Amino acid sequence: HVQMVESGGDSVQPGGSLRLSCAFSVDRHKTNCVAWFRQRPGQEREGLAVIDLGGGAETYIDSVKGRFTISRDNAQKMVYLQMSSLKPEDTAMYYCAASFATVCYEPKPETYNYWGQGTQVTVS
Repeated sequence: HVQMVESGGDSVQPGGSLRLSCAFSVDRHKTNCVAWFRQRPGQEREGLAVIDLGGGAETYIDSVKGRFTISRDNAQKMVYLQMSSLKPEDTAMYYCAASFATVCYEPKPETYNYWGQGTQVTVS
C-alpha cells in the first residue's frame, strides 16, 4: 500500500554536495506530504524539510534553510533532497516519510505515517 525507499547516501567532504532520492509508492488520495528527516547518533529524529505533492510548496527548518532543497517529480514518483555546503554535523541517517495530512505542516515524526529504511550520510 505504501512504500518509501531512500538512496544516495554517501561519504562526502565538508563543503561538498549530495543528492538524496526517495522513491515512493503511496495512495495519492490519502498521502499529500513527503518529508525528509535525519537522526544523529544519540539524538532524536529531526524533521528537515517537507514538500506538498499537490502544489509543490516547500518548508524547511532553520538549520538547513539555504543549503538543502526538497523537490518532487510526481510522474517518476520521486522526492529529492539536494544538499550543499555540507557540514560534519549533517552526518546522520536520513529518512523520507509520508503523511496523510492535507496541509503539510512542519515535519514532526509523530505526524508521519510511513517511513523508509534510511540512507547514511557521512560528512568528514
